[in-house]
This record gives sequence, C-alpha cells and structure tokens, in this order.
Amino acid sequence: MKELSSTQDILDYSQQVDLYKKLVQQLNKDFLSANVDLSFDDDVLPSSLKLMLHETLYKLIQKKFMDYLNLLYIIDVSETKIKQLDGSDVFLLSEQVTFLLLQREWQKVWFKHQYS
Repeated sequence: MKELSSTQDILDYSQQVDLYKKLVQQLNKDFLSANVDLSFDDDVLPSSLKLMLHETLYKLIQKKFMDYLNLLYIIDVSETKIKQLDGSDVFLLSEQVTFLLLQREWQKVWFKHQYS
C-alpha cells in the first residue's frame, strides 16, 4: 500500500485509482454507525469532503466529545496516534484527526479492494 502523508494525498490517490466513491461510501457507513449526522453524496468534490469532515470533527470535539470518541472507536483510528497529537489548538487538532480518520478509512477501502 502506498504511503500517503496528507489528507489531500489520500483524496487525490483515491481518485487516481478509482476508489474515491468507495471511500465516500465507507465514510457514510461509519458515520451512520457512529450516529453522527453527516453523509456525503457519492459525487461530492474532494475539497468539499475535506472541509465538511474537518468542520464536523471540530464541532464534535468542542460540543459533543463523547460522540467524537465514539466515531474514532467505530472507525478504528489508532488511539496511540491520537494521543500523540497536541490538543492545545482545537482547530489544528481537528485537521490532524481528519487526516488520521481518512487514512484509516482509506486503509479499509484499499484492503477490501485488494482482497475481494
């Protein structure tokens, strides 16, 4: 699996390998499972997806922290990686968590594609 180092890398690469739609579907599935009110159209632009994810995570951290933790659990974002982040700036934290969340969702999509 190719090492992707930013949110934009994940979104760009998923489009290059024609798995962007699957990534969006995986996000929708996991957000629904976590009971977080956010869903994307299959044809959402990557820039919009990134912005909406970041904004939603920012709001969850500030106002619905237990829902935020539940979402991370449902998606299976590495607790170790989350603990390594600096939480002093919530905006920056939510941006970093957006990357970790997309990274984990991309892993799920990629593995399903490779082994199905």
